[in-house]
This record gives sequence, C-alpha cells and structure tokens, in this order.
Amino acid sequence: MKIRFHKNFEKQYKRLNKKEQERARKRLELFLEDPFNSQLNNHPLRGKYTDYRSVNITGDLRAIYKFINENECLFITIDSHSNLYS
Repeated sequence: MKIRFHKNFEKQYKRLNKKEQERARKRLELFLEDPFNSQLNNHPLRGKYTDYRSVNITGDLRAIYKFINENECLFITIDSHSNLYS
C-alpha cells in the first residue's frame, strides 16, 4: 500500500501539536499494515465526502482519504471531527 498526501493534509498535519503528530504517524503506520484494522474505525463517508473514508487518529481527530486504486490512497485532510463535519 502506498500513501500519498494532499498539500492540505500536509499543512494541517504541521499545525497539530507534537503529541497529535506522533499519534497520527503511528496510526498511519497501522493503516499501512492493515487499512481496516478495527482500531482505526475505518468507515465510508456521506454528503460532501461521498467516495471518501475516515479513520480515527485520536478520540476527536480524524483523517480523511480515498483509494486511488487497490495499492494506493490519498489522504486529503486531518482535523477534529467538529471542524470536518460542520
């Protein structure tokens, strides 16, 4: 599995505090091992994010991505649940 990051994801990641960045890095490593690991709560989205999926980073922090093909995905954003879905 190859992960690509949208420039918006990279900007938002840099704004996270160090603890959140470390947690995100660990969750993305877990995602690489198994994108559907139950700890990630990987699920499809609706509405403006139709065709995208979300994974949990922390209790409130989410990362949104979509599969480009079976071996590659693009993470587009990382932010709090309330900021993403308001």
